[in-house]
Amino acid sequence: MLNWTDLTQDWDAMYARAKRRFPNLREQDKTQLSKDRKGFEAYLAKRHHLTVNEAREELEDFLFTEGLNREFSRGLGK
Repeated sequence: MLNWTDLTQDWDAMYARAKRRFPNLREQDKTQLSKDRKGFEAYLAKRHHLTVNEAREELEDFLFTEGLNREFSRGLGK
């Protein structure tokens, strides 16, 4: 599974993937969002009309699926 640090290491690429999953993210907020996971969860909740707990669960699910995608991609490269 990816963690928050993994997600923010290549923020531009991961933000594009997150934007596909969470379409209400705004480009003008992109730089600020990578700084703080709790802040990102609160922002995600507000922009997508979720509770903070729901946003946290959605982010966990996103990190899990992106981790699976990364593992799968690495497996194909062998």
